[in-house]
Amino acid sequence: MRERRRYHEPRRYAAAARYPRRRSSSVGSYLATAGLIGAVAGGGWAMTDPDQRQAFIANAKEVAVDAGMMRARAPQEGDFWRRCDEARAAGTAPIYRGEPGYREGMDGDNDGIACEPYR
Repeated sequence: MRERRRYHEPRRYAAAARYPRRRSSSVGSYLATAGLIGAVAGGGWAMTDPDQRQAFIANAKEVAVDAGMMRARAPQEGDFWRRCDEARAAGTAPIYRGEPGYREGMDGDNDGIACEPYR
């Protein structure tokens, strides 16, 4: 009498039938890989020129400020903002505890960061 197979035991050789053999890599995939490596290396080569490096840094800073990840300018002595909208318009938001312009009234959740970006 044959032993019954239990439901959780895998079938033998089932994977071979389910997953056919892969073909070897084509010339197109080699060219695509070479193009990707060339683009990365070419971008790094362009960054060795000081003028292009400065342009890249300026563009990255502009993008970070627009995205709200970076301030346009640091808070300076004498800065006083009545509301967070004024601080955001001036480009100094968010303002951290201990920096000029920080007030407890502007920090709604009392975590030390006034005028946090909207979520």
